[in-house]
This record gives sequence, structure tokens and C-alpha cells, in this order.
Amino acid sequence: MRIAIAGDHAGFELKKVIKADLEKRGVEVADLGACEFVADDDYPDFARLVADAVRSGEADRGVVVCGSGVGVCVAANKHPGIRAGICHDTYSARQGVEHDDMNVVCLGERIIGHALAIEIVRSFVAAEYKPGGRFQRRLEKVLDIERKYLKDA
Repeated sequence: MRIAIAGDHAGFELKKVIKADLEKRGVEVADLGACEFVADDDYPDFARLVADAVRSGEADRGVVVCGSGVGVCVAANKHPGIRAGICHDTYSARQGVEHDDMNVVCLGERIIGHALAIEIVRSFVAAEYKPGGRFQRRLEKVLDIERKYLKDA
């Protein structure tokens, strides 16, 4: 599995911790920044980098971190094909993939601690989408919404 990861100034430290844990476990990680702390950087820039990596196939999934997780989640979900969810528990991280084919997890460094964040990302990476039945039917409805508004844009 290839994971793209990025975080703004408010997610800078947590991003480094998550990256180190993933690499220690043998996961291929593309660190898309920030590479140094810049107090006035902007979370949409980092959400875009991860979304583009996932959309292009350079990464299988993505992790984005900001202060609350909300900003990067909103920004990531503006990209076609991205299904990002803010997860501050392991259940949501696993179920988001299994039921909703979530491909980007969003975390808030100011909301959760490092140990929990590591467990959330581990759950996200280990989970697999379960196509078929109600999950597929619901995903198709989400994709229909995306197609409608892309066509109208």
C-alpha cells in the first residue's frame, strides 16, 4: 500500500509521527509536506497535494492533518474521486473504508493525541472496501452526486 501524507503548520508534528510509524511498519509513504514548519501555510494546499496523488494513482490512499481535521476534510472532498472523512476514532477509520470506500483520512492534531492518531491510521490502512450489496448501492449514489455536480460545474 502506498500512502500520501501531508499536513499544514497545525498538523506538522503529528504528520511526522504518523509517517514514522507507517514507514516502521513497511508502508511506502510519500511525504508531500510541509517539510518544515511555516506558521502561515494553508491547509488547502496540502489537501490538494494528497488528493492529486490519490486521484492519479501515485498513492492508494491519503492522510491529511491540520489543527482540527475539518479544513483538510472540506478541501480534500472538493476533488473528484476523493472520499475523505475526518476520523478521531478507529471505528470510523475502519468503517469509512469498509462501507464507504473512503480513500483519505483527515486528522486534527489539536484534537487527538499521537498514540490514538497512530491507531486510527493503522485501522484506515488495514481496512478494505467491501463491495456489493447496500455498500455498493450507497457508494453509487454518492458517485452519482459527484457526476451531477461535475457536469453542472
